[in-house]
Amino acid sequence: MYETLKYYLKSSLLSELPGSNAHSKMLPPGRRLKTVEDESSSVKMSSVLVLIFPEGDRLFVCLTRRPSTMKNHPGQISFPGGKVEKEDLSAEMTALREAHEEVGIDTSAIEILGKLSDLYVEVSQFSIQPFLAWADQKPEFTVDYNEVDELILFPLNDWIQNATLPEIELQTFTGPLTVKYFPSDNGIIWGATAMILAELIEILGGLTTF
Repeated sequence: MYETLKYYLKSSLLSELPGSNAHSKMLPPGRRLKTVEDESSSVKMSSVLVLIFPEGDRLFVCLTRRPSTMKNHPGQISFPGGKVEKEDLSAEMTALREAHEEVGIDTSAIEILGKLSDLYVEVSQFSIQPFLAWADQKPEFTVDYNEVDELILFPLNDWIQNATLPEIELQTFTGPLTVKYFPSDNGIIWGATAMILAELIEILGGLTTF
């Protein structure tokens, strides 16, 4: 069953992606999507690992909560990842390295399926490259609490056929924002993480069963 899902995801990532359309669904009112080409040399390159795995009859994705002490997006729910460093041979290596450092993922036990759409975050000037990965079973996570505050396993099945997303007003350092979000037992998932999730969920919605 999951071999079919993996094949479908790999094929989908080689085709035209629904990035802008999916990202726009989670974009706060009054904001617009921008690309790296719209900006100057101040853009910072980063990448994240979007790791999905089955447990029982459900499919989960690995998320983390960023420490409240971090300069950018403190306390928010995000994917394991970070800034591309000089020693990283590629953005994919960055995603794998950060996932291992943050939550102890054994990168030899997962498979990179491809890359979702890049996403530019104007408020922090980061360009994010999301790499979609697969694990055949739930990984043995080891959380480094110096890197993240919390490991969050988000059930994707709950949202594959759910087109209705709630809204909430948040107080941010740029002022109040009304945003759509994915609710979880660990808090709300919004912003760039929600945009990346929205694209993954839209792709998964094209497969009737898995």
